[in-house]
Amino acid sequence: MFGKIKKKSWVFVAVTFFVISVSLLKFDTIKATGDDIYSQIKILSQILVYVRESYVDEPDMKKLIYGAADGMIRTLDPYSQFMKPQEAKEMKVHTEGHFGGLGIRISSSKDGWITVVTPIPGTPAWKQGILPEDKIIKIDGENAKDISTDKAVEKLRGKPGTKVTITIAREKTEPFDLTITREDIPIITVTSVKMLNESIGYLRITEMTAKTIEELDKALLDLKNKGMKSLIVDLRNDPGGLLNTAADICKRFVGENKLIVYTQGRKFPKYEYRADATAPYSDIPIAVLVNRGSASGSEIVAGCMQDNKRGIIIGMQSFGKGSVQSLLPLEGEASLRLTTQKYYTPSGKCIHRDEEKKTGGITPDIVVEVPRETEIALQKQEIDTEIANARARDKKYDVKTSTAGPGEQKDIVKDEILERAVQVLKVRDILIQK
Repeated sequence: MFGKIKKKSWVFVAVTFFVISVSLLKFDTIKATGDDIYSQIKILSQILVYVRESYVDEPDMKKLIYGAADGMIRTLDPYSQFMKPQEAKEMKVHTEGHFGGLGIRISSSKDGWITVVTPIPGTPAWKQGILPEDKIIKIDGENAKDISTDKAVEKLRGKPGTKVTITIAREKTEPFDLTITREDIPIITVTSVKMLNESIGYLRITEMTAKTIEELDKALLDLKNKGMKSLIVDLRNDPGGLLNTAADICKRFVGENKLIVYTQGRKFPKYEYRADATAPYSDIPIAVLVNRGSASGSEIVAGCMQDNKRGIIIGMQSFGKGSVQSLLPLEGEASLRLTTQKYYTPSGKCIHRDEEKKTGGITPDIVVEVPRETEIALQKQEIDTEIANARARDKKYDVKTSTAGPGEQKDIVKDEILERAVQVLKVRDILIQK
């Protein structure tokens, strides 16, 4: 059968192979070793032609090539990723720390409707009176049942100043339309900023974007003005983000040009990230909270504070993601996120997880093991607080909403890791006073 393929197909193979080969010669980072890389590429180009000329149905060539690229990168490690244009766009949104949209957190309910978890205070959705548990049944007149949350997000987001009409179904109310003008929605990454008592400040960092430092500086100043003498930085379930942001967080607390972290890779020489000569909060006692969900950038912060003896780390063994990904542009607005380096704490420790040896991550100075069930309950408790705050502005809407099931009584869940941090800082204050 293959012998019947038209001659022009083989010309296409030869041309494709020649173009790829010549292009590769331009990059001194790609060299043929014991394996003949060029013959391997020839296999790919041959497969492409066979599929194009002989597959039973007309193939989608872009989908085919994207699939090959995705499969290739998946053989490397869990963090390297080929990103289609839309995925690359979403990545940019998260790292830049803002997007054009309505300002709602959504999920997909069991009955197939897009459901509002909570509106973000101050956003267009909040101002229009959207409430938790509102169901979005239409977006610009199109039925929204059984669409994925990703698809819903794509439809709801857009350029600031543009409008979108959503149809809301709310309990005890007939469905109604809301036409909302999209605005620039900041992704808030420094949350729960508060004083736990007259002297201990608290803040949570949920991820590390380009906007995080601006938020952090504002939060620290606010706590300082309220009498903060010591601080708890909660990095639990923080997946990290931008390496520069992680280093800049450390610079708020570590000075004297001390080493924060360094990176190194096969094609990248050692590069050190150091603190400035002075730090604005270098004298404030700090406790850093971590758990299994603390990864990457949050581990950089914890490792820096621990190795420089700048703060005490409390909680559970962190995740163990000690690799650095570079974002490389590709044709057609696609991108390649490629692991190019590993990072090392100031003491030279690589905390990257070794699945075989079961090692990796930051080991806290004070280990407090918490069952997963308790961690989940704590997260639900935080969601309930958000919902309560959202509902406080609409006294007429009397339907109680929480993460509790029908007839379920919810008890207050103790945050043992946070309580231990408060105890440690209190004891330190007592010892200093003596």
